[in-house]
Amino acid sequence: MSKPVVATRGRRSLVAGVLLTALLALTSSANGASEVSAQTRDTITVEGNRRIDADTVRSYFHAAPDGRFDAESLDAALKALIATGLFDHVAIDHAGERLVVHLTEAKVLDRVAFEGNKKIKDKELEAVIESKARGTLQRALVQSDVNRIIESYRHAGRDDVGVVPEIIDRGNDRVDLVYVVTEGAKTTVRQISFVGNQAFGKRQLAAVIKTSATNMLSFLTGGDAYDPDRVAADRELLRQYYRSKGYADASVPSAVAEYDPAAKGFTLTFSIDEGPLYHFGDISLVCNVPGLDSEKLRRLLLIKTGAVFDGNALDKTTEVAGTELAKLGFPFAQATTRTTRDADTRRIDVALVIDQGPRTYVERIEIHGNIRTRDYVIRREFDFAEGDAYNKALIDRAERRLKNLNYFKTVKISAKPGSAPDHVVLDVELAEQSTGEFNIAGGYSTTDGFLGEVKVGESNFLGSGQTVKASLSYGQYAQGVDLSASEPYFLGTRVAAGVDLFAEQADSSTYQSYGSDIYGATFSLGLPVNEQVTTQLHYSISQQTVTLDPASLAAAPSLPIQQAALAGSQWVSAVGDTTSYNTLDNTKNPTNGISARVTQDLAGLGGDVNFLRTTEDVRYYQSLNSDLTGMVRAQGGYITGYGGQQVPLIDSFFGGPQLVRGFAPNGFGPRDLTPGTTMDNVGGSAYWATTAELQSNIPGVPQEYGLKASAFVDSGSVFHYAGPTTFPGSTQSMQLANANILRSSVGVGLSWASPFGALTVSYAVPVTKAAYDVVQPLGFNAGPF
Repeated sequence: MSKPVVATRGRRSLVAGVLLTALLALTSSANGASEVSAQTRDTITVEGNRRIDADTVRSYFHAAPDGRFDAESLDAALKALIATGLFDHVAIDHAGERLVVHLTEAKVLDRVAFEGNKKIKDKELEAVIESKARGTLQRALVQSDVNRIIESYRHAGRDDVGVVPEIIDRGNDRVDLVYVVTEGAKTTVRQISFVGNQAFGKRQLAAVIKTSATNMLSFLTGGDAYDPDRVAADRELLRQYYRSKGYADASVPSAVAEYDPAAKGFTLTFSIDEGPLYHFGDISLVCNVPGLDSEKLRRLLLIKTGAVFDGNALDKTTEVAGTELAKLGFPFAQATTRTTRDADTRRIDVALVIDQGPRTYVERIEIHGNIRTRDYVIRREFDFAEGDAYNKALIDRAERRLKNLNYFKTVKISAKPGSAPDHVVLDVELAEQSTGEFNIAGGYSTTDGFLGEVKVGESNFLGSGQTVKASLSYGQYAQGVDLSASEPYFLGTRVAAGVDLFAEQADSSTYQSYGSDIYGATFSLGLPVNEQVTTQLHYSISQQTVTLDPASLAAAPSLPIQQAALAGSQWVSAVGDTTSYNTLDNTKNPTNGISARVTQDLAGLGGDVNFLRTTEDVRYYQSLNSDLTGMVRAQGGYITGYGGQQVPLIDSFFGGPQLVRGFAPNGFGPRDLTPGTTMDNVGGSAYWATTAELQSNIPGVPQEYGLKASAFVDSGSVFHYAGPTTFPGSTQSMQLANANILRSSVGVGLSWASPFGALTVSYAVPVTKAAYDVVQPLGFNAGPF
């Protein structure tokens, strides 16, 4: 009976052994599908690689914590190899205990080129795409590049663009990538209208936005290109404009662009909800920061009770307060404004609240998109550095400064979480724009006769933020050359340094019997005091030469006294300063605000002459209605010699159309009436002038053309000749007309804000004048309005 049991047990042991062996085999087989028993990269075989070393491929494999290449680690290696962009195809197989990596290497780009692009240059497109020569051909990257090129053309106003990538095989795994561009017709804005605007007219609002309707100058300005991003920015510009004019609740709910097939362009309509006009109510300051003397901030308030609400002034108050808090040793203190509206009285009470903010630091400032502009040019616009306290007011100021540089189409600064909870990373996203200038102009000036001018300039020279300009003018009676350069951050400070080299030659004409040659240099240092005020110190050295016309000498043997005494060369060395104040809403086409400038020069720091000269020019603009703007202007100046010296002839003041229109150049002022002389204007040491003018757009002429009609009244005088009154070596006295006689005129004018500068033509009739004055009703010139 024992044998069957034994046999039975033996058979059971055998069966158990067979089952155990089978189970181990199945387990090993199952594990073989997901793991490789090898524990080193030496068991990895690489196939298909030609340029890329096998060890480089193996470096992307990282074993699991147990030292084995499990499914997760193999998947990570596969994704990492694909992400390199070096391969078109990657596969991982098992061969027993070994891994086999099958590769198909991506082709190398010999060249990346563009064809068919005329409106956007190759360099601009190269900066947009990510596929680069000597890189690899990546299909996904090529498709994204196509989208980027299309987006660039869309911003240029060309929605009908087509882009087709072509790959040209050069053999030996090398290819050329060519983007073939079909630019299509320009998609333009044909008409712009505003709905809901009552306080401001179309002309004023059109001057605020960047988009303009198609006109004869659009090929130069490009403002008529339909760009949705620019239109969105225009909505914000309109809202900010209303907010700065007292309409705190104003909004621009929509900007609708409708394509008109007949006009082959868009009609753009901005809808505006103005809301009521507000004034500032009570102004208070609330300080919740221990140890801070809030009275030191009160003097920084740019707003006052009773004034029209100004959102810009409110923002600037917050910004200035934030900067001052950092200076006072409270870097984490934050200044915010709390406003309370009273709908019945239309007043807004404002409280400037100072709170202790969270202790947050700027870990890093990352800058993207600056293709030309160097990093330091951008970073110097920040009033803080990496590691400093995070201050939102200073960040907003930096963003405004970068926008005001006019180097970039768009500027956006955003904050991202840093490596610690109390750290942030500032992301500065930029889009470059052209900063060069090239102008060729010609025309006729009543002062200089027929003239031509060439100007070349760059406001961001080599991406350094420096400005360089050169101009050459050649006229019938005047010629000149001017070379200038400026550095806005001299020696790393906010001082703008500049140098200007100039040479001018004026010939005798029907307005004067003598000529002049002037050449020299001016050196300047400028500093912005605040957003409206700037001051500039300057030094100039020049040689001035008065030349006599031989024909005048033959016709008038007894020379005019001022010529006989002052003909010849003199060195003038002068130091001075200019202070400017500007609150204009638009410097090119102002409708509201003040522009004022005062300049003083003291000659005598070396040189041959000593004099003190002061001049001023103030203009005030006020919108009277949607289409009419009033302007008043006051000018004045005085010059006097000292140390026993007289003022040089060239540096004296001469009356003409720049003061009172309707008079010829050098047409009024002190004059030598001695018989037998050429009876020249001898210049005065004082002048004054005033202007009252109404400016309006021209009915039927699109406002985008920049044409304005005007009616004006001018008055002024030049007087007080301070030169010699007797001929050298003679007791004969000059017959001098030197009275302070009122000159005035009334007239009409036409001005054009052209891309080449402001051009004006006027017709004025003198109302009061002296008998010896020279009049010229029709005037044409280039220069400020």
